[in-house]
Amino acid sequence: MVHFAGALPPSGLLQRNVLALPPSGLLERKVITGFKLVMEIAITVVAVHSQDNLLLDVAAALQRDFNGALEFRWLGQGEALDLILHADAPSSCPSPVELASASSKLNMTASASGCSEGEGTPSRPSRPAPSPLAGEGWGEGEISPFKQIVAEAVANYPVDWCVQPAEGRKKRMLIADMDSTTIGQESIDEMAELKGVRPQIAALTERSMRGELEFESGLRERMRLLRGMTEADLQRVLDGRLTLNPGARTLVQTMKAHGAHTVLVSGGFTFFTSAVAGRAGFAANRGNVLLWDDGRLAGAAEPIQGPEAKLAALNEEAAARGISHSGDRGGRRRE
Repeated sequence: MVHFAGALPPSGLLQRNVLALPPSGLLERKVITGFKLVMEIAITVVAVHSQDNLLLDVAAALQRDFNGALEFRWLGQGEALDLILHADAPSSCPSPVELASASSKLNMTASASGCSEGEGTPSRPSRPAPSPLAGEGWGEGEISPFKQIVAEAVANYPVDWCVQPAEGRKKRMLIADMDSTTIGQESIDEMAELKGVRPQIAALTERSMRGELEFESGLRERMRLLRGMTEADLQRVLDGRLTLNPGARTLVQTMKAHGAHTVLVSGGFTFFTSAVAGRAGFAANRGNVLLWDDGRLAGAAEPIQGPEAKLAALNEEAAARGISHSGDRGGRRRE
């Protein structure tokens, strides 16, 4: 699980004079006289293996499918790029009412005042009429036509990709899980392997996944099986078995470079979260605290930090920095 919270509007994007803009250029809301409607959709493409020509080929394919309407920006030479789709129309074009009837069509069919068909916009896709709050952001249903086009265009290329409104994609906080997210392993399974009780631990995990066992109860049972391990045992797990997932450190360092607060939150143990946070560059970490008796593992401190604690961490960290997020049901404006 990775959660981004609190958008920082990138510079030079959506003008606040604009209430809404359909990506097809169909003007369905009011426009303040003398301004252009400008909305940007970001298509981000990341190469599985760094390769200039690969990403240039992908960019060419996308330019073709979006009728040459994309602006090219390298994010990392040969590694990642942005293709920005600008949807705009001069305020001298037909009124929202005059063009509303065209909203179900792929191409802009109305023209007036010297505006040619489809001016300043790609011929597809069209977008349903915006909701009253459309000017505050686009929903998944409104972005999905873009995603479909990109998915088809890059299907045969070894790349990862993302389509989202350019406005608001810079986040102020990153909250990430540790096991099988920041690292490629489940830390407690690796402890069990070293202790020789992995089948028993796996059975408890399966029961928990089926909903037969609450997380807290399941962790207590696991700890009973792991009792007696030494700190040196756990250090061997940390040094020899736990590895960062590809891109984890890059993600955290990139977020930090843009001023975001980064937190590693886990239902695992602070013995591991503190070290993994250091490797990846997280500013803070949270997890369950181990108890020791005469140098040997004795259990975990109460209360056990489970899924609810992760949500609490998100809310607490966000509130401390005045950040609103998708789980926020309060009255603050989402930034």
